[in-house]
Amino acid sequence: MRFAIVGSGAVGGFYGAKLARAGHDVTFLARGAHLQALRERGLEVRGVDGTFVVKARAEEDAARAEPVDVVLLTVKTYDNVTALPMVRTLVAASPGAMVLPLQNGVETADALAAEVGQGPVLGGITYILTSLTEPGVITQTGATQRIVFGEWFGDTSRVSPRASALHAALTGAGLHAEVVPDARVPTWDKFIFLAVYSGFTAAARSPIGPLWSDPHVRGTYQQALDEMLALARAEGVAVTETRASLERFMESLPPTGRSSLLFDLEQGKPLEVEALQGAVVRRARAHGLPTPVMSTLYAVLRPHAQGRPRVRGG
Repeated sequence: MRFAIVGSGAVGGFYGAKLARAGHDVTFLARGAHLQALRERGLEVRGVDGTFVVKARAEEDAARAEPVDVVLLTVKTYDNVTALPMVRTLVAASPGAMVLPLQNGVETADALAAEVGQGPVLGGITYILTSLTEPGVITQTGATQRIVFGEWFGDTSRVSPRASALHAALTGAGLHAEVVPDARVPTWDKFIFLAVYSGFTAAARSPIGPLWSDPHVRGTYQQALDEMLALARAEGVAVTETRASLERFMESLPPTGRSSLLFDLEQGKPLEVEALQGAVVRRARAHGLPTPVMSTLYAVLRPHAQGRPRVRGG
């Protein structure tokens, strides 16, 4: 298959490198020092199973890419303002191409459909532990790497042939991929957990242990989970998560667990607040649902959404 990776950093770079190593035709969309490194040295992956380097096409301008079969969208959601037009350009040059977003939140599929129509759009999520440690170098920081995907629009009663073909390509490249008939279910399952977990840890500037062990905080956390489950019901998504399953999962987390939202906040980076807590508030308001806890988390975190301005000095 021919792949274009829109967002060739820690997530997209890792998946693209594995696909390229398996013999697929991969084009990385990148910029700056990372783009230069990809062109000059290739992409190095320091994985849990060893280190390897792939040489693949790297472009800054999507219009310079060859036609592809699959577009992987792996940028942070706050970069969609620049990434979605790139996807539109790629799809326009690639009749029949699929677009698989691997982003947090539940709004990406609709945003993509507004750009390219519903036809090309799949839905998906990923769980992965990687970081871009320097331009051209991705380091796997844990063994977890998992993609769950399927159809988002149209017939979600069965696994589609195109999703099956993509699943074969991903697993054939050594990736842990699961294909499902309806991508909305795993996406919302993850969203319910992540919006609350990231919101609490970031707002409190704390790992989860001290929060979950405090009876008052825990009770408020449980209220937030109930708000999320009520929203999923209002959206008509038959999620598999329940209050009990979410609480069991919380009990299994290490007390030192910290969300990526907290890491980004501490480092002064932009935050995916709008895709997480903001999306909860907007969608709940449309259904007339009260979300006092999630609305408070959104209000606390929204002022930090753009990150801290970088200060230059000597």
